[in-house]
Amino acid sequence: MNTCEFCRLSDEVSRALADNRPVVALESTIIAHGMPYPQNIETALQVEQAVRDQGAVPATIAVLGGKPIVGLTAEEIDYLGRRGRQVSKVSRRDLPLIVAARADGATTVAGTMIIAALAGIPVFATGGIGGVHRGGEKTFDISADLTELARTSVAVVCAGAKSVLDLPLTLEYLETQGVPVIGYQTDELPAFYTRSSGLNLGCRAETPEQLAEIIACKWRLGLSGGIVIANPVPEQYSLDPDLINRAIDSALAEAAAAGVAGKELTPFLLARIKDITAGQSLTANIQLVLNNARLAARVSAALADLDGRK
Repeated sequence: MNTCEFCRLSDEVSRALADNRPVVALESTIIAHGMPYPQNIETALQVEQAVRDQGAVPATIAVLGGKPIVGLTAEEIDYLGRRGRQVSKVSRRDLPLIVAARADGATTVAGTMIIAALAGIPVFATGGIGGVHRGGEKTFDISADLTELARTSVAVVCAGAKSVLDLPLTLEYLETQGVPVIGYQTDELPAFYTRSSGLNLGCRAETPEQLAEIIACKWRLGLSGGIVIANPVPEQYSLDPDLINRAIDSALAEAAAAGVAGKELTPFLLARIKDITAGQSLTANIQLVLNNARLAARVSAALADLDGRK
């Protein structure tokens, strides 16, 4: 299918891609489901500005009226932020259903990766990827983000997997699927709200240029699929591990008692953790997303430079 017929690219994104200038894909689930109003809209616009400040073009992605949009306007971001959870979450399974119904949808990590790849955008910044849920060895509750990383060739800059998940099993699943997980200036997998998890990655990069070389080599070798760039939350915003673990345990117990599961589980947990930590988790979430956006812009620029030297 012709990408231009399937998606609507903003003029700014189209021009940047045509000129081989750096572009960073951004998701929209964080706007509609990941943060409360009005911080969701404020953060989305701040993230776009963080990308611009590093010399790249932001491309926030969503589905509106059944059309995948690559490069939302400020008005469209405001619309998604105000509608919040009235807007469907869109992963791989949901994408054809939402498009066929000409409905609105906020794209998850997986959904954003698919549309970014269609548009020709190789770098994507998010907060944290989904993963294997706690107890996943019994329930098989595994985020579609992980299988998407195995098949879609987009590099994802994140602060690790969300810490409400089973991080060791998530890392094992990614290894089984052949997805490289590279620590940016760290040897450990970040745990979203905190900088360390105790889980060694075995692969580390010190600069955006090193990351770009790894990404380019993977795809030039014909190894399709994504790469996880694990970028720890800035140290001054990293939460105390004991505090966040107590908050997670409490939120999980509340979710179980209320029967919350499936797509609603992660938004429920994030909201309760925010309340339990008196807003500290939301501050950390905002800062880590901004940090990831800045790094993604630099990686995208380094990739564009490699392409220009081919």
